[in-house]
Amino acid sequence: MRMTFPETPRHVEIRNGGQVVAAAEVTMPVAGTARTSLRAAAGHVAPGWRTDLVDAVMDLPEVQASHRLEATVPLGDGEFLGRLRERTTGAVVRPAGSTLLLDATIPPQRLPSP
Repeated sequence: MRMTFPETPRHVEIRNGGQVVAAAEVTMPVAGTARTSLRAAAGHVAPGWRTDLVDAVMDLPEVQASHRLEATVPLGDGEFLGRLRERTTGAVVRPAGSTLLLDATIPPQRLPSP
């Protein structure tokens, strides 16, 4: 069973040495839909930080309770896009200016095996 959440904006950050290396805004504009905008700090961001951000967003209770994800990622950011595709199904991506828009299904949360 999936729960619905009111529109409660969330800010998620990944930090390294006190510096924000990747961040996301997450909203629930419509019941059952999570919307996020992902971005990394300017300059070099070590591999893995973007993946950690996607995981942090996808693991939020309100995102897990949704069935649809709408994500905005910087054009050409393969790490964000790759991890989103791993964590969702049926992803459709389209360019929009300097970003990509991803629409996908969020699979039901798996319960840990006993």
